[in-house]
Amino acid sequence: MLSTDTSCIINNLFGRLENCIKAYSFSFEPKETGFVTSVSTGIVKVSGLPGAGFEELLEFSGGLLGIAYNIEKEEIGVILLGDDSLLNAGDEVVRTGRVMDIPVGNTLLGRVIDPLGKPIDDKGVIAYQDRYPIERPAPAIMDRSPVDAPLQTGIKVIDAMIPIGRGQRELILGDRQTGKSAIAIDTILNQKDKNVLCIYCAIGQRASAVAKVIESLKEKGAMEYCIVVVAEGNISPGLKYIAPYAATSIGEYFMSQGRDVLIVYDDLTNHARAYRELSLLLRRPPGREAFPGDIFYIHSRLLERATHLSAELKGGSLTALPIIETEAQDISAYIPTNLISITDGQIYLSPKLFELGILPAVDVGKSVSRVGDKAQLPAYRSIASLKLEYSQFEELESFARFGTRLDENTKNTIDHGRRIRLILKQPELLHLSVAEQIFILLALTKGLFDKIPIDKIQEAESTLLKNILQLPAETLKGLISDKTLSAQDHDTILKIASDLLSPFLEKPEDEKKES
Repeated sequence: MLSTDTSCIINNLFGRLENCIKAYSFSFEPKETGFVTSVSTGIVKVSGLPGAGFEELLEFSGGLLGIAYNIEKEEIGVILLGDDSLLNAGDEVVRTGRVMDIPVGNTLLGRVIDPLGKPIDDKGVIAYQDRYPIERPAPAIMDRSPVDAPLQTGIKVIDAMIPIGRGQRELILGDRQTGKSAIAIDTILNQKDKNVLCIYCAIGQRASAVAKVIESLKEKGAMEYCIVVVAEGNISPGLKYIAPYAATSIGEYFMSQGRDVLIVYDDLTNHARAYRELSLLLRRPPGREAFPGDIFYIHSRLLERATHLSAELKGGSLTALPIIETEAQDISAYIPTNLISITDGQIYLSPKLFELGILPAVDVGKSVSRVGDKAQLPAYRSIASLKLEYSQFEELESFARFGTRLDENTKNTIDHGRRIRLILKQPELLHLSVAEQIFILLALTKGLFDKIPIDKIQEAESTLLKNILQLPAETLKGLISDKTLSAQDHDTILKIASDLLSPFLEKPEDEKKES
């Protein structure tokens, strides 16, 4: 029999030994490893990974990442998320067991990142709250609420005639250099102090163009509520392909917290071309215009994630403004028609209007918002006739070019329409509040500008803007309230507008002779 002291010593030794074993123990986790068989521009083929799943993230030597996309019996086609010049046939590739994700959180505000979530603004490492997969299912129908809150762009022609609601998907399309990005940037700048977070996703843009946008956002103090995701034109097509999905996941993080988010995709034409390049390199069968058959699906699953969540899910919203480029004004091409059918309306920019100096060059006849006045404040109902009057003018204007003799009513309609066109012109970076828009447009629809000479219209409009504070405080509050404009407020606005515009009125012939 051992003595009590000896037993204590032995137990103590065994205890220490057990602790040492635990301290130096290690777990063995087997990793499935394969090798690169061939390298092409933006894609690689790998073998030796029989357990890899679709869209699983694979890691190559040097930390380069790729997404398993073509799963075949002997080989896997991988979309590279980086420079393919760093890889050679025979290099090792390892499964990670996870899908592509991106860091999300409040610390991203004010930062410029790449599609992998890495900072590219020289402001240091980003400490993030969570990571979200870049591909996430869209909210179910029962988890959504109707789009009923306006997202003001500050642009008269859009807010009055093509309104955008929070949670809507409104397409911006037109030929090159017609001001598509300018409308999106103006909308972002107009969200200052409106509790809307903004994400600008640049896909395949020139570095100089992106730098100009970022500088503009900084100058106007918009980076405080903005995140910029950049996939420049000279990077791999794989990064261009994942960029909009990564940006959307960042937006969904804020939406899940009950915040309102605006996301701009600039532009999805470059995204479609990057996906076409990858698909052709992966030997997927081409379809119309050489695009793969699932090109519609890659955009629909992206834009379906934009929505207005129900109150049970905190009521956040994600508003999408995708931008696409048309060629020779052909909106019936493959990609434009796809996106028109996916979205809730479109803003079409005409190169003809742009050349005439009518900016923003919005073609009202080809533009539409399928949400309509549900996404407008009730005060805009007082100018509901504006779109119809403008459309009638455009029809009559083209008819009048043939030199036909016109009756008095037709002449008046054309004169009124010309003033509408002038009033709807708006310089870039000049945003108007709801009250300013209603003040001007109500005077316009009621014909107060019709007796003012064309060359004095812009000056007359500026006079109204400078003197908007002459409106009673109660009337100004009524313009941005949830109630329809009262008859009293309506008359008050017209009376003040009439007094302010009276100095610009064209003098009758008799008065001219006397003077």
